[in-house]
Amino acid sequence: MGSALDVHRMHFAFTVTFHYLFPQLTMGLALLIVILKTAALRSGDEHFNRAARFWAKIFGINFAMGVVTGIPMEFQFGTNWAEFSKAAGGVIGQTLAMEGVFSFFLESTFLGLFLYGEKKLGRIGHWWAAFFVFLGSWMSGYLIVATDAWMQHPTGFALSEKGEIILTSFWGLLLNKWALWQYAHNMLGAVQTGCFVMAAVGAFYVLSRRDPFYGRTFLRIGVTVGIIAALLQLAPTGDMQGKLITDYQPTTLAAMEGLFQSQDGAPLAILGQPDVPKRTLDNPLTIPNMLSFLTYKHWNAHVRGLNDFPEDLWPDRIELLYFSYHVMVGLGTIFIAIMTLAGILLWRKKLYDARWMLWLLMLSVPLPYIANTAGWMTAELGRQPWLIYGLLRTAHGVSPQVSAGNVWFTLLGFMGMYTVLAMLWLFLIYRQIEFGPEPEATLRAGALDPAAAD
Repeated sequence: MGSALDVHRMHFAFTVTFHYLFPQLTMGLALLIVILKTAALRSGDEHFNRAARFWAKIFGINFAMGVVTGIPMEFQFGTNWAEFSKAAGGVIGQTLAMEGVFSFFLESTFLGLFLYGEKKLGRIGHWWAAFFVFLGSWMSGYLIVATDAWMQHPTGFALSEKGEIILTSFWGLLLNKWALWQYAHNMLGAVQTGCFVMAAVGAFYVLSRRDPFYGRTFLRIGVTVGIIAALLQLAPTGDMQGKLITDYQPTTLAAMEGLFQSQDGAPLAILGQPDVPKRTLDNPLTIPNMLSFLTYKHWNAHVRGLNDFPEDLWPDRIELLYFSYHVMVGLGTIFIAIMTLAGILLWRKKLYDARWMLWLLMLSVPLPYIANTAGWMTAELGRQPWLIYGLLRTAHGVSPQVSAGNVWFTLLGFMGMYTVLAMLWLFLIYRQIEFGPEPEATLRAGALDPAAAD
């Protein structure tokens, strides 16, 4: 970790990992807020409007933190990765500029209208404000994912005589099939974060016997949407993302699965520790033939191992890639189990009294953050040693004049500032949850009572 390249990579990994803690929640909450506003519009019950306003405040806190941490991250393309920016700026500049428009103009403008313009906008206008916040955040997310997807699977480009990468098809960039499936998979991960956070806050309110009316609403919506998101995360989005990796990044697939030797009827590794020097997977727990079936839909299909490729094309952090992938998949399986079990209890009208399940939902809040981080680590570590797959190696994309010492200096400074930001974020979120939603005055006759409805 002493070379300039290693420190450049660690610096960007730190800033992007910290930054993504915030957008994943805002993108997930954006959908859930629209659901709350739709329930308010259809039922005429002010309870749902109050609930939406409560979550909009948490959305606003996360949005502000995302902006503060996102701007320095994009500047790093110029400060730390100048050669990459020089080579590919004509391509990724398109999507990054559009992302700024949707994030800073569409999303932020309508967030302001949603937070402060309810009385002037009216019921329908306020619903549209919530919808455009959702649209802006999800379009912003697509453009970022499209940028990364182009680096994973470059399309719509040509090489100039000087070796620069020139965009030849704007729609080839935007409609890259890798981007479409990666985006769906990524956004479902964000929705799961929003669902677990909403369900956890609801569980807290029910367990503490404060605002139980809101707590039941949050639980019902968080669990219901969470079940759908968890299942879709597995299939078709997870399955199709794996198919793309099989077809276009076979070395990544082999490293993710700890498959060092090509074989027919390749097993799926559930547990194990890759020993790269010995080219083996220690203490393996495998399902025979399952990897062949998942990748090629044939039990005895031939799956290429790392031995089929030159070592200079192998991912350079195979152990970390292997464990990141398995953490992501393992937690995704746990999410299906938790949300399905909570959904069964909700359907049987026992969720609000099942204290063990409410505690489980509360304690599970960190898990989707870990899973999303592991998922992005899998994507980025798996692409190595390429910065742009098949076109530009990571070692050739850094800023050649920026020394390791300079990068360490800024990295330590970022760590200090982001520690302060993290404490501020925790304080603001804690205070907002402690204040809670606007208190219900007296339940109107005929108002929708979640306890009765469930």
